[in-house]
Amino acid sequence: MSAGGPAGGPGEGRVGLGPAGLTVAGLTVRVAGRTLLDDASLEAPVGAVTALVGPNGAGKSTLLRALVAAHARVRGQIWAGGVDLGALSRRERARIVAFVEQDAHTDLALSVRETVALGRIPHESRWRAADARSAAVVEQALTGLGLEHLADRHIGTLSGGERQRAFVAQALAQEPTLLLLDEPTNHLDVAAQLHLLELLAGLARSGLTVVTALHDLSHAAAYSAHTVALAGGRVVAEGASDAVLTPAFVERLYGVRAARTSNPITGRAGFAFALRAPQQD
Repeated sequence: MSAGGPAGGPGEGRVGLGPAGLTVAGLTVRVAGRTLLDDASLEAPVGAVTALVGPNGAGKSTLLRALVAAHARVRGQIWAGGVDLGALSRRERARIVAFVEQDAHTDLALSVRETVALGRIPHESRWRAADARSAAVVEQALTGLGLEHLADRHIGTLSGGERQRAFVAQALAQEPTLLLLDEPTNHLDVAAQLHLLELLAGLARSGLTVVTALHDLSHAAAYSAHTVALAGGRVVAEGASDAVLTPAFVERLYGVRAARTSNPITGRAGFAFALRAPQQD
């Protein structure tokens, strides 16, 4: 990723930013001669949940991994609050950006508490043990994800949904400015999905910038303020969620019939879908 930044220049040497939005320009990822992400430019507003939507293979996971430099062959520019993330060391970047993968896991023999505590590594000196503040941050992350009763369990003994929540807690323990998540509601039951989405919305209201890939468009419509739609590795729409997630656009993007709905319990926006009728000869 090249150096530089938006007007005002990058904040060299700054890490651990306060509230800051995300700006991406010309992000391209090519692997084995194939373009997985093509000239993607987008904004993720500060203090909001931004949903990444699009059909399977659209480039959502590739985009998220590129934002944390998980892809080696990346061209483009990524800024957070005027800071060029590509110019930072991995450790400095980890104080700003936390990423929860779709099927996060670890091969280490750790308890849930120890797994969450790994999120504190970017903030700690290798010569000094974790301090009381770090321990408090870890406990807060455990409590926020409803994991305090599992804190001493081996991470490998958890269900898929419990394990996913543990890695979200690990990301929160990093105290990031930008929280990136790839399909975080996968493996979660209905109650855990709603709890996590409410948590993300609350974190956004407190100043965290959240970018999450979501398959469920009702979740995107209900919980995100901003939406970025991808198809074929390109950004095809971006803006306020209620402006982007229209039935006509959703029908074109996914090839289905779509209707905007309202949840009769919460009043939140949602979607109903049906397959298109087969064309008659």
